[in-house]
Amino acid sequence: MKTLLITGGSSGIGLATVQLFVEKGWQVFELSRSGNSSEGVHHVSCDVTDECSVQSAIEQVMKHTSVIDVVVSNAGFGISGAIEFTSSPEAHRQFDVNFFGAFYLVKHVLPILREQRNGRILFTSSVAADLSIPYQSFYSASKSALNAFALALANEVRDFGVKVSVLMPGDVATGFTDAREKRIEGTAVYKHVESAVAAMERDERRGMSPMQMARILYHMAVCKLLKPIYIGGNIYKVYYLLNKLFPKRFVNWIVGKLYS
Repeated sequence: MKTLLITGGSSGIGLATVQLFVEKGWQVFELSRSGNSSEGVHHVSCDVTDECSVQSAIEQVMKHTSVIDVVVSNAGFGISGAIEFTSSPEAHRQFDVNFFGAFYLVKHVLPILREQRNGRILFTSSVAADLSIPYQSFYSASKSALNAFALALANEVRDFGVKVSVLMPGDVATGFTDAREKRIEGTAVYKHVESAVAAMERDERRGMSPMQMARILYHMAVCKLLKPIYIGGNIYKVYYLLNKLFPKRFVNWIVGKLYS
């Protein structure tokens, strides 16, 4: 039986991933602040923003298994609002969860994978990492940092038989939308904040199912030739390609028009 360790597996894409891997016969260790153990799923309480909590959770996992085949860093959340009116603690918290949470996970799970000389580390990022969305700047920045981190990590651990990849989903219909922390200050100055965030959330609510992303993550876990980046959703593959082909100035202008 293969083993999956995943953060943020109690809802959304993470929950769908847990369900799919259990269905496929995997043993799953789910790390999050809230969750419940069930058949095939071992919940371990963990706050990814606390390095000691992450280290302790992984130590608990290793009491129940000798091997970790796949690690999925999925914990994340979003904030929105104008940069000028975002507080420093809010910005730091965005990075604490989306970026440093992934770093703590990698730091403490990597010695296990390195000793095994085998394993995969998969990150849930976002197309917003490449398409910087106005009034969601810190979310985009945290995911862009995550992508750069993952690509660098892939080169560092290749000699140990550890493979790394990133999933960049487009709009997905999950509780992520309702959980977004919206800062409405500054709307008198930045008149497009509310309409831009509303348009973004409308697209999310009409988005793909989390199970579609879970199926991609499962493919990434078992495929022979792992690509460095996977895009979730065909239309977003087109956006990703256009972003690479056209000048950044033009692409950024289009994004601005879409969310204004």
